[in-house]
Parts: sequence; structure tokens; C-alpha cells
Amino acid sequence: MNTMVTLKEKNKFIATVLAFAVIPMSGLATDIYLPSMPSMATELQQPESRIQLTLSIFLISYGLTQFFAGSIVDSFGRYKVSMASLALFVVSFLVTATTQNILVIYAMRILQGILSGFAVVSKRAFFVDVYEGEKRKHYLSIMTIVWSVGPIIAPFIGGYLQKSFGWQSNFYVLAGYSLLLFLFELIFSGETLKKRNPFHVEFLLKEYESMFRAKDFFYGMIMCGLSYSMIMFFNLCGSFIIEHKMGYSEVVAGYVSLILGFAWMAGGFLGKALIRKAFVPKIRYANFIQLFLIILMLGASYAVNSLYSLVAFAFAIHVTAGFIFNNYFSYCIGRFPDSAGMAGGLTGGVAFIITSAVSYGIVAVIRPQMQLGVAEGYLVLGILGLFVLSLVKLRKAHG
Repeated sequence: MNTMVTLKEKNKFIATVLAFAVIPMSGLATDIYLPSMPSMATELQQPESRIQLTLSIFLISYGLTQFFAGSIVDSFGRYKVSMASLALFVVSFLVTATTQNILVIYAMRILQGILSGFAVVSKRAFFVDVYEGEKRKHYLSIMTIVWSVGPIIAPFIGGYLQKSFGWQSNFYVLAGYSLLLFLFELIFSGETLKKRNPFHVEFLLKEYESMFRAKDFFYGMIMCGLSYSMIMFFNLCGSFIIEHKMGYSEVVAGYVSLILGFAWMAGGFLGKALIRKAFVPKIRYANFIQLFLIILMLGASYAVNSLYSLVAFAFAIHVTAGFIFNNYFSYCIGRFPDSAGMAGGLTGGVAFIITSAVSYGIVAVIRPQMQLGVAEGYLVLGILGLFVLSLVKLRKAHG
């Protein structure tokens, strides 16, 4: 066995805490500047769609990176990859904060998506390396909840940063956070990879083929993407509706994102609480409840169009999305423990490519201006989820 482990047993707890601190990085990088998007459009003299694109290209590069990030961390180790990512984060966030060129911002967002892919895949694999059995399931479930902390706190902080210091301050804060993580990792963490997998194209293709052939894993990846699309769909249009159409401040937009982030986390906790319940039935029930809530939201949209009704319906719908995501994401990551990096990378890669394409596509087609448009977008995603779950049922019955 070609072992590379350098993590000291006495640092195991601190290294675990640090891994949990790195996991939300992708959420922090996507969500902290959500309340600033309308101001960025104004200050950079760009249409809404070009600012929204900064979010989508991040997700696309984040998703694509995870396809090969998993195989790289399985071959070369987790620690050096995550350390290099954190160091480059500092540079890229500083460049983003100090430029007025939208093309440079696009380039930095692509780089940040790539770095997020490497950092997050490394830390997902960390939990599979260090823990086993029920403890591994416990930490993987907790990990998806901790990952949701980024989208919760980021826009809340970002709203106040925008109000007090402008949109650039978001990226200065991210640079500082990355630097702190880099220094603590340098002192307390280490390599956890026990066995190196060969970095051969033939080996990678064989592993990916076996994963794609596992129908439970394949449909799980799709459901993860559709579930997170609900959150990203609102993120793309929500701040513009709240600030430009309803006339509220960026701080209010930050509070709305904070509330909806708690909805996502509540769904994750609910998923963990019901972890022992039959898998497919509980996912199907969640999808039916989700569709019922969306239909209620559609009907109510013709009678009322207020911030309170928008947030109330979105909160309930996001709880169901968080529940479905938590269950399927935890399942997919632990599905292939001998290739944890690749499984986590493939799951995240497929999920976030689906998320970026579907959420941006729905926003581009529907162009939500009020609650009704948001409900219509949710309905499309809910029906897509129902369709995928019907395939799961067919495969179970006939395969």
C-alpha cells in the first residue's frame, strides 16, 4: 500500500474543524455578493444578465473541475491540492476586488470556481479517509449541513458590507478568510490519503463508467442538481426583484437570503433526522409536498405580491429542496468509498453543471419580475424532479 498519511492523530479534531471551515467556501464565493449584484450592474455599467453570468460561470467551472478534481486528489493527495487552492483564492479575490473590467471579473470567477472544486473535493474525501462506518455517515451528513452555512451567512454579511463599503469589500473579506484558512491548515492539518489510485486515463474512464452505470448514483446526481437549482434560481433573480422591483435595500435582500439559507439548512437537518427512513419513499413524499407548495404559491400570486408572501413560500419550498439534496448528496458521496474523491467530484460536477445550466436557462426564459415568475420557475423544477423520480420507480420495478 502506497500510503501518504501525514496527519497527526493529536491534530485529527482540529483538522476536522478546518475541513468543515473549507467546505462552505463555494457557497461563500457564490452568495456573499448576491445583495451587491444590482449595485455591481450600476457601477460597472453592465446589464443584469452580465452580472448574473458571474454566478453561472463560477458554477460551471466549479462543476466541470469536479470531474477531474476527484481523480487528482485520489492520485496525488488531498492536502497539497487544498493548500494550493487556498493560496490562489487569496490572489484571485484580491484581483476581483480591485478591477472594474467585467472580463477580468469573469476570468477570476472561472478561476475561483476551479479552485473551489479542488478545495471542496479534497475536504469531502477527507471525511471518507479519516472516518468509517456510522461515523462516516454521520460526518458526511453533517458536512452537507455545514456546506449550507455558506449560503446562509454569506449574503447576510454581504448586505451589510455592500451598504457600508461597496461591492468590492465582499471579495476582500473572502481573501482574508482564505488566508486564515491557509495558515491554520499549514500548522494543524496534513495528508489523509491512505492508498494512491493510478492517474491513468483508462483507469479514470473505467471508474466513471462504473459510476454512471449505477442507476441509483446516476439519478441521485440529477436530483442533487435539480434541488440546488431551486436555490440558485432564486439567487439569480431574487436580489433584483427585492431591490429594483420592490424597492427594498441591499440589507433587506441580505436578510431574505439569510432566512432562505436557514430553510435550506432546516431541510438538511430534517434529512439527517430521518436518515434511517426508507430512502425512495421519503424523497417522493418530499417532492409531492414541494409541488403542492408551488401550486399554492402560483395561486396566491394572483391575489398578493408582497415580500412577505414571496419569502414565506420560498422558505417552505427551499426546505423540501434542502431535504432532497441532503439525502441524495450524502448517499452519492458514500456510494463508492474506495474512490471517494472521484465519487464526490462526479456528484458535485454533474450537480453543479445541471444547476448552472438549468437555473440560468429558466431565469433567461421566464425573466421573473414578481412572485408569479418565481413560482413558475419553481414549478418547472418541481415537475423535472417528479419526472426523474418516476424513472427511479421504473428502474426499480423493471431493473
